[in-house]
Amino acid sequence: MTAIDTTTTPLQIQNHLRGREWINPLEKVLTVEKAGEGNMNVVLRIVTNERSFILKQSRPFVRKYPHIKAPLDRIAVEKKFYQTVRDNAVSAHIPKILGYDANEYLLLLEDLGHCDDMTLIYKNKDITAPHLDRLIFILGVIHRRKTHGDFPDNMEMRLLNHDHIFVQPFLRENDLSLNDIQPGLQELATHFVNDKAIRGIVEKVGQKYLSPGNVLIHGDYYPGSWMTENENLYVIDPEFAFLGFPEFDLGVLAAHIIMATGKKGHLGRIYAAYQGKADLQLMSQVAGIEIMRRMIGLAQLPLERSLKEKERLMKKARKMILS
Repeated sequence: MTAIDTTTTPLQIQNHLRGREWINPLEKVLTVEKAGEGNMNVVLRIVTNERSFILKQSRPFVRKYPHIKAPLDRIAVEKKFYQTVRDNAVSAHIPKILGYDANEYLLLLEDLGHCDDMTLIYKNKDITAPHLDRLIFILGVIHRRKTHGDFPDNMEMRLLNHDHIFVQPFLRENDLSLNDIQPGLQELATHFVNDKAIRGIVEKVGQKYLSPGNVLIHGDYYPGSWMTENENLYVIDPEFAFLGFPEFDLGVLAAHIIMATGKKGHLGRIYAAYQGKADLQLMSQVAGIEIMRRMIGLAQLPLERSLKEKERLMKKARKMILS
């Protein structure tokens, strides 16, 4: 595999793209720049004298955490997801595929423009009603998409995610020093990690996550995967997608809205607005687990909250898990 990143020269990129007939013979690559803060993959914006597009490449590790191994074929799962939902109402909210090279783990995508991801909702402590309604609508359409059982099981990525959602945050001892993230967070976490009632439910939901399902889910439906530009809203980065249970996506969505706003009532609102069948209790459990793992796990958020505010969120999460 030829690794491509921001140190690759425009001429090298140009030759690479011409060799795959992804650009015109006379088209010249002018600039290569980082496009966003992709956690999993290398994501570049390529600007030519005619247009711009996004080039993604997976690595045998997580880009943000190089010490964590990750399957290279996650880029194939992302491509398959985009292809699967292309011919329905979701098509207006995802990038078009312009090229794919399985041998080099490269995916060429439409450039959606200089969008902002929606992690700003953590800072603003709010999300607009139209944005939330659109996110719920998109999720319903994704979940209703028929796949004929040919979607990859994506088990390696699920095992990776399972470890960081359902296992590591709830270990009494792990390699993460929470007090380095925020003084006092380690002691706060201990109170919840030692709760046997929570641990039992977390293990049960974790096993369901690893079990076969029949609903196409995005698998990482949180503000880092939502992009906005003016009135447009896009959903990206479905490398964790698989056939699972809808409550996982719904619970993750609800968890991040609750973390941003501090309002648990969003759980019921999302459930009521969702156009599909779902179990509210399971959705609540997933949401509580997601809040917990974002508070005390490796995958921290740009969530500037006091220790007291985090304690209140974790108490809400505990009630949701035990609902």
